[in-house]
Amino acid sequence: MDETPAVYRFKVRGRVQGVSFRAFTAGEAERLGLQGWVANGRDGTVVGAAQGAPEALDALHQALHRGPPAARVDDVHWQAADALDISEAGFAIRPDVAG
Repeated sequence: MDETPAVYRFKVRGRVQGVSFRAFTAGEAERLGLQGWVANGRDGTVVGAAQGAPEALDALHQALHRGPPAARVDDVHWQAADALDISEAGFAIRPDVAG
């Protein structure tokens, strides 16, 4: 069994800002033992990156499609990445970034 952590980047579109989507994402990621970050995109999206066990990443991916109760998720772009650009430990909520 491959123990190498996988890395994914994501971008979520819909009504995802102002509805606690970043806090929801960070909470799910921490519960799943993932490392990474989440931020509001300046284009109205929520963006981020996550690293960890493939099963945990699959669970996060499913959670992003649900979102918190006040959110409306229209689309989740989920793409494998080569490396995680993170200096924080755990799963961080970052300030706004270019979407």
